Amino acid sequence: MTTPAQTLAVTPANLIEELSVTHAGPTAAQEWRAHWPLVGAAMMGLSFASVAASSLGLFMEPLSQEFGWSRASIAGGLSVFAAIAVPLAPVAGGLIDRWGSRRLAIPGVIVSATMLAAFSLANGSIAQWLILWALYALAAVSIKAPVWTTAVTGNFSAGRGMALAATLCGTAVAQTLSPIITQYLISTQGWRTAYVCLGFGWGAVALVFILLFFFDARDRLRQQPAAARAAAPAAVALRGLSLREALRNPALIRIAVATLTTNILVGGILIHQVPLLKEHGLTATVAAAVAGSAGIASLCGKLFSGWLLDRWHGARIASISLSLPALACLLLLNSAGSSMLAMAAVIALGYTTGAQMQLCAYLTGRYGGLLSFGKIFGLMSGLTALGIGIGPVAVGLVFDRVGSYSPVLIVGVPTALLCGLLLARLGPYPDWTSARPVR
Repeated sequence: MTTPAQTLAVTPANLIEELSVTHAGPTAAQEWRAHWPLVGAAMMGLSFASVAASSLGLFMEPLSQEFGWSRASIAGGLSVFAAIAVPLAPVAGGLIDRWGSRRLAIPGVIVSATMLAAFSLANGSIAQWLILWALYALAAVSIKAPVWTTAVTGNFSAGRGMALAATLCGTAVAQTLSPIITQYLISTQGWRTAYVCLGFGWGAVALVFILLFFFDARDRLRQQPAAARAAAPAAVALRGLSLREALRNPALIRIAVATLTTNILVGGILIHQVPLLKEHGLTATVAAAVAGSAGIASLCGKLFSGWLLDRWHGARIASISLSLPALACLLLLNSAGSSMLAMAAVIALGYTTGAQMQLCAYLTGRYGGLLSFGKIFGLMSGLTALGIGIGPVAVGLVFDRVGSYSPVLIVGVPTALLCGLLLARLGPYPDWTSARPVR
């Protein structure tokens, strides 16, 4: 078993080897043996970052009963969260690039746990409820996906695809466990105690993992003696594009456009999937059962795409994955009450949902390098949140205007194919080992 001390026992020369994207570098198995505790800690950290959203639905009924709030008012907290988190994502990415992931994650988990527990102080004022969400959003910016993926990306090369997949399964962990835990706490202890337990309980578990195992490349270099650091000033081979260069880079622009467009399309369809399936001939019960397959497909999308990324060129995997919604839209247009066709369509959509975030992170690291990965991927994750926020509203507006979801599905076919085509033509990975020195 790898101990924290063993994980940190590396020389500056080792760091160069581990962070260089070359065939002479460590194998995927060697990377996993050295850094699997980091991946576990990152997954736990991301799971905690997902608890507030994944458990909110369980709090709606007790909050409505106690305060007379509408469901829309309660869910408004997520809108406030998105409005704050999206523009601050690149800022958090800049802090990661400057200080390292660990220095942001530790205080971020502590403050976020406190703010999540503070939801227990809700007094019936919607304004106060939204303020609590605003404060939580400010704290949680420091524990969103870029914090965890930056550390993992910097320590994995040959096995980066599966490492990112395992890290991003933290959201699936939260989506699976938090409803069960939250319902138990609410039914036995009340909703106020449930928020306190989720905040300080889940947060404490995540914090222990982070303190013991969460060390990125900069943290590991700091563990070296001063003489060793002075003798190898380029030990942490974080080479790549600056944020300004990334904004003009054709490959990264393609990734950004495909990411935003895919999240608008897929996010919109999945939020409306039950009424959409009913429109195409399924009963409410069958539609709900079919919709449930999206969660399983999402988890499979994370793991299978991660496995593929470690074996084939990422642009090809991403092109196929982001083209799948075109097939889903065609299947839904022709489902005509067939639960099998509808389930195949939902599985395709769920797979793309699960795969797209790590595909974005993986390709951003390959085409943008590691120098400003935090800033660049922070911007990418902001586009992801923006797309998820726009999609359901846009799809709803289409339905309100024409009384059908069919126009969305018809437009979705060429849109998804275009996203796949954008990523199919990214070209070979840049060779960052011969790029300019690190800052």
